[in-house]
Amino acid sequence: MYRVKIAILGYGIQGRSAFNYWKSDDNEITICDQNENIDIPEGASTKLGTDYLIGLDQYDLIVRSPNVHPNAIVSANSPDILGRVTTPTNEFMKVSPTKNIIGVTGTKGKGTTSSLIVKILETGSKTVYLGGNFGTSPLDLLNDGLKPENWVVLELANFQLIDLKKSPHITVCLMISPEHLDWHGDMDEYVNSKKQLFIHQKQNDIAIYYAKNEQSTKVAAVGPANKIPYYEKPGAVVEDRNFVIDNQIICSINDLQLLGEHNWQNVCAAITTTWQILKKPSVIKDALVNFKGLEHRLELVRELNGIKFYNDSFGSAPDATVAAIKAIKDPKVIIIGGFDRMLPLGELVETIKNHTDSIRKVILIGASGERVSRELESAGFSNLDQLSSKNIGEIVGLARDQAKAGDVVILSPGFPSFDMFKNFEERGNKFKEAVNNL
Repeated sequence: MYRVKIAILGYGIQGRSAFNYWKSDDNEITICDQNENIDIPEGASTKLGTDYLIGLDQYDLIVRSPNVHPNAIVSANSPDILGRVTTPTNEFMKVSPTKNIIGVTGTKGKGTTSSLIVKILETGSKTVYLGGNFGTSPLDLLNDGLKPENWVVLELANFQLIDLKKSPHITVCLMISPEHLDWHGDMDEYVNSKKQLFIHQKQNDIAIYYAKNEQSTKVAAVGPANKIPYYEKPGAVVEDRNFVIDNQIICSINDLQLLGEHNWQNVCAAITTTWQILKKPSVIKDALVNFKGLEHRLELVRELNGIKFYNDSFGSAPDATVAAIKAIKDPKVIIIGGFDRMLPLGELVETIKNHTDSIRKVILIGASGERVSRELESAGFSNLDQLSSKNIGEIVGLARDQAKAGDVVILSPGFPSFDMFKNFEERGNKFKEAVNNL
């Protein structure tokens, strides 16, 4: 009997999920990964090393993990090969028993907005599953008893969207700004990847977008779905420091535990989305005021001798650091830096320069330190220290020494972690460990 030949490209979280999904006596699975030292499950063949993408024409089905660019597959084979390529997200959209799927994308705020949507729907007595780029791998949701009446919220990054073949019933596009251009090569491809979430929708579907962002508006416009803005009526807006939709006050911004005006956008997106499902202001308010935010996003670690320490390790682009500076009004010492993807620093430099009255010190770390230092000093800001140390304990100790009672110390790197840590989670956890050891 012929066995279907399947190649799984990349054996990270979603690659492992794909293996468990397709593993059967009817399939012959080969795991292809550039890392030669990965642990391989029993029953799988392997193709490991730098040539792991070559010769894929021998397979009936090719499962692309998010980190593998479709262009890399074509370059090692031929354009025709993409006809055999699927992804865990595409397969989930194809076989999901529920069509009550909400897809959330954008540059920043996807995790917070997705979690807010889940919190509101759960408070409204809905059974909701969270997956995608944040949370559980989409295919793993199929193992959790997913039913037709349930809801699924998928937080989807450009890596998953670039070859998406089917759109969810409700789509949400948050603010879009330059990001991941080292993977895409240019802004056009990055934005086009976001459009795939919307382009396959039907007229009875719903497309929600951030009205104040030109790219978000353009992304939502590509499909035929009913388009609803937020930060502009008829979606949720902020009026007199209240969140309002359909002329009904949901709650005051002062009721939120989330810090920063940037999170008002996320709240408005979540309200607008859930309003399409349940129009219950008291339920939405209850969910919002009890939401404490996500780990590594302006997370209060502790207060010591009158100094508060915040972990914002998830902030891996300059605009995230800009948001953190604006969110916390207290005098602050900011730790910035990491792997340099050479994104523009103009807005970050201008923000720091305009907040000199509240920024006591900028501590620069990582590979980006020299470039950030050069641009800050050229702009006339010299109240900074550049550290070559990769010891997070030393970095936190210096920040504590520079701060005074009533100040805030923030790790808001504005850059990825790869030059010093495995990922932003490790960076944030190491920071919290160092803070708790003070």
